[in-house]
Amino acid sequence: MTEVLFYHLTESRLEEALPDLLQRSVDRGWRAVVQCVSDERLEALDAVLWTFRDDSFLPHGTAGSEGAERHPILLTTRSDEASNRPDIRFMVEGATPPDLSGYQRGIYMFDASDEEQMAHARERWKVEKAAGRNLTYWQQTEDRRWTKKA
Repeated sequence: MTEVLFYHLTESRLEEALPDLLQRSVDRGWRAVVQCVSDERLEALDAVLWTFRDDSFLPHGTAGSEGAERHPILLTTRSDEASNRPDIRFMVEGATPPDLSGYQRGIYMFDASDEEQMAHARERWKVEKAAGRNLTYWQQTEDRRWTKKA
């Protein structure tokens, strides 16, 4: 059964928190897709994943690019994109996913300072709970670590 996690950003921006979660996924041997709501966000994340650390980068591509199916991490704005055969799907800033049944894990990331994202996360919690999924809610502490709240 698909495990669904909600990550509530209270201390850092998406660009600061997402790369570490993606790195953990890749370290587990998982392939990931990151579903964005806009081309601007996709382009910003594309740049961040190449430069988020001085000593490394996260190998990734964007949907529709040549060889997209080979990338361990794929960035998209489409809910039907899964050409890299992902194990895990990240939905950021209010993206609405397809049915998550085919994934090991679904992750919603949302910003505490954005009411639309907060409302979307609450709605998705209800949808995923009604679908019988195992749900977990994580919130950042002041030192930007994740603590399980539910």
